[in-house]
Amino acid sequence: MWLVYQIIYIAIFVTSLYAFIEALRTPAPAYAAMDKQTKKLWVGLLGVATALSLLAVVSGTGMLTFLALIAALIFILDVRPAVRNVGRSEGPYGPW
Repeated sequence: MWLVYQIIYIAIFVTSLYAFIEALRTPAPAYAAMDKQTKKLWVGLLGVATALSLLAVVSGTGMLTFLALIAALIFILDVRPAVRNVGRSEGPYGPW
């Protein structure tokens, strides 16, 4: 059973790390343009989520890792699609 939890914790860590990196890569004005809070808030929230999920992987226990997963999934499924293409000029066949 311990191995199953460890696999879940690793999956949550990878998900939150991906969301954290995407939050860092997105320009700050894109968040304001799409009314999705601020970049500082998302980077801070996802940084804490990534740290909590890494702690769960290392220690093997993690009560708060599912909260980290929820924060990462909200960013990936709601915020990232909204702010991804703000400010980019794209033609009908891709970027020009």
